[in-house]
Amino acid sequence: MRRFMFISGYLFFLVVTGLAGWGLGRSVNNLPLTTTIPIVNPRTLDLYTIENLSKTQIKGGTVLIGEKLSDSLSFSSYLFSFPVDPDFDGRVLKKVTGLINLPKGEGPFPIVLMFRGYVDQKTYTTGMGTKRAGEYFASNGFISIAPDFLGYGGSDKEAENIFESRFQTYATVLILLESLDSLEGWDGQNIFIWGHSNGGQVALTLLEITQKPLPTTLWAPVSKPFPYSVLYYTDESEDNGKLIRRALAKFEDNYDVDLYSLTNYFERIKAPIELHQGTSDEEVPKAWSDELRDTLKKLELEVEYFVYPGADHNLNPSWSLVISRDLSFFQKHLKKY
Repeated sequence: MRRFMFISGYLFFLVVTGLAGWGLGRSVNNLPLTTTIPIVNPRTLDLYTIENLSKTQIKGGTVLIGEKLSDSLSFSSYLFSFPVDPDFDGRVLKKVTGLINLPKGEGPFPIVLMFRGYVDQKTYTTGMGTKRAGEYFASNGFISIAPDFLGYGGSDKEAENIFESRFQTYATVLILLESLDSLEGWDGQNIFIWGHSNGGQVALTLLEITQKPLPTTLWAPVSKPFPYSVLYYTDESEDNGKLIRRALAKFEDNYDVDLYSLTNYFERIKAPIELHQGTSDEEVPKAWSDELRDTLKKLELEVEYFVYPGADHNLNPSWSLVISRDLSFFQKHLKKY
């Protein structure tokens, strides 16, 4: 009897599974030929829109002072580093290095955050693009601090995606801004920003994201819409911009570029600005700075605009005049404590 029950149960199992397989086969065979399995797009770069960055809770780290590079009567220069979580998810911390100049004498001191323009990674060394100006500010009682950014100096590797790498520059400066509390010698109140060329674009974007009234000086800033601000310089690359244009085409298929363009968020700026432009600048046309001045004026921002006849992209031969005006601008906006 038990054997009969086992055989009957086994036959029932075969019939049921056979019917199920037949039904499954029919359901699969009856699917239209155009049916495909959808691919989920993670849209990882949504995080870096100006609006989303403004809503992100930024956590600072500890600024570590490293090797002393030079010493003078009024200040000392050091390497520094700080941890960066470029995705804000806590999974991967990267190290960013840079140059810091610490004034001597009785502190505490105000801080100038310095953002350089574009430099080829093959020739870049820490402090390139900010060293001379940073030393000038330090000799006049300001801590000057200039990050290398990911992929430069002794920093960790940048993101492989060229646009993710670009947007993580904003993450870096936001985290550095929140890390300044760990820096001994800072007065705890005064933060100023200095930006040159593409560093000016970074500075303007930082002001839009944070909406903080950080007095800012801009030397020939890149102030045009994204991605035009990138495409304008593609003729300087080895492949005449082919790689960038291919990457941009893919980016525009998935993202709204307007959400990443600083020109759409100028109304968020709350800071006084000093703007400098040379008439012989071959990298940033004077018309860009003219338009930026006009736009900021319409928004009723405090803007001082200086034009230097014959000056190049680095404001030579008017460098000394420009930097002295920056110092006066910072001193004018110093908060007393």
